[in-house]
Formats: sequence, C-alpha cells, structure tokens
Amino acid sequence: MAERLVTFEPDGAIGIVTLRRPEKFNALDIPMLRALEAALDEAEAADGVRVVLVCGEGKGFCAGGDVEAWAEMSAVDFQVQWVRYGHRVFDRLARLRQPTIAVLAGHALGGGLELAAACDFRVAETQVKLGFPETSIGVVPGWSGTQRAVRRFGAQAVRRMALGGEVFLATDAMAWGIVDRAVETGKAFADAKAWAGKIAERGPLATEAAKLMIAIAEGEESAAATEALASGFVALTSDLRAGVEAFKAKQKPAFSRS
Repeated sequence: MAERLVTFEPDGAIGIVTLRRPEKFNALDIPMLRALEAALDEAEAADGVRVVLVCGEGKGFCAGGDVEAWAEMSAVDFQVQWVRYGHRVFDRLARLRQPTIAVLAGHALGGGLELAAACDFRVAETQVKLGFPETSIGVVPGWSGTQRAVRRFGAQAVRRMALGGEVFLATDAMAWGIVDRAVETGKAFADAKAWAGKIAERGPLATEAAKLMIAIAEGEESAAATEALASGFVALTSDLRAGVEAFKAKQKPAFSRS
C-alpha cells in the first residue's frame, strides 16, 4: 500500500494531522486534498480526541497549491475541480468539531496560509514566512484568502500580503494577529502540543459548543451550527426519548418538558 499523503494519528486527547509531501514542501494537489479530507473525517470521528494539530512534514508547513496541478486546467475545471473543491476541504477543517492548531515549523504561503487560517490557532517559529503571493503569477487567492483570512486577520493585513506582496515573518505576523504565538526554531510542535493539552483539559462539550457559537458570530457558518446546537440540546431531553418511544409504539407521546 502506498504511503498516505496526509495522515491522522491520535495521541491521547490530541490528534495530529500531518501533510506528507516534503519533497514538494507539502504543496497541495487533488490527491493531497482528498487525503486531507479523509484525515479530517478520521479526526472528527476519533473518540477522545479533543484538540487537533495540523502539521507539515519536512521544511515547509505548506507551499500552497501546486501550480503544476492546475496550470493546464480549463477555466471551468479550475473553478470547479480546483477552487470549489479546495474550499470544501478547507471548510471541513474550519468546521471540525474540535479546536485546531496549525503548527507552522515551515513557511505557509498562498494556499498554505489559507490552510493555517482555517485552523482556530496558529503557532509559528520565528524563521517562518507567511504571505499571499498569488497575484505575482496572475491569479488570486482562491481557497478563502480574501474571505476567511479577512475575517480572521483583518482586511489591512490581507491587503498588505495579497496586494502589496508583503511576506511577514512570524513575529510581525503575530503583531498583525495572523499567528497567535511566535516561538524559537524547533519549538513549534512542542509549544502547540502543550497548548493543546491545556485546551483538552477543559470541558469538551462546552468547548465544542463555544467553538460553534464563535463560528456563528464570525460568519464561518450559521444554519448548520445553529441547528447542531439546538439539536444537541433537544437530544438530552426526556421529550425526545418520549417522542421516539411513542413513535415506535405507534402511540401519542406524553411530553414532560424536562
């Protein structure tokens, strides 16, 4: 069996999703996106995993979208197979039930920064570079670099990267709110894991609910998050049990509102 391009590994209460294409600095192509989507499904379903780290193998976190993977696509295929599918996978990450931390031990550029932006937190080593270089080759950020990134980092920070071509080092990125912590080279994983351990000690259901409510306020998602919160509340009531039992028995339910 071929080695997986993206892996998920549980480590107690912490799950680790790792991009494994180091020879390409973990640049994303369609097989990588599919593997990432599958790894996120594993993370969501993992019992006992309360926080998820997203890492890149080798020297780069993620160099973004692999230009060779989309350069020859037709305009229609580029829109549907590349941009829309990438959005779907990144939305999957942003809406993971567990809090997520991007571990930036290497550069995060273009789609790599968009991937990091889909996480709840970002820990970056001081040598790491972050930016949106897409317009330098005649394209635009396509995986939420002008949408989610603006909501999370602010419009001016994104303007400086996407329009002005600025590339931030981790310390400057922290000042702009692009990363949450800037740490010494070689320390990102340990710092992120320690932080994840503290998050994992908090009430898991309350933490997941708080993440959903923040997502609603941020505009990350609305309809699904609202219905998930309400459905989860109703599922804990005796009314639901009474209704299901009455349905099975073909009787009228006796609700107690408790």
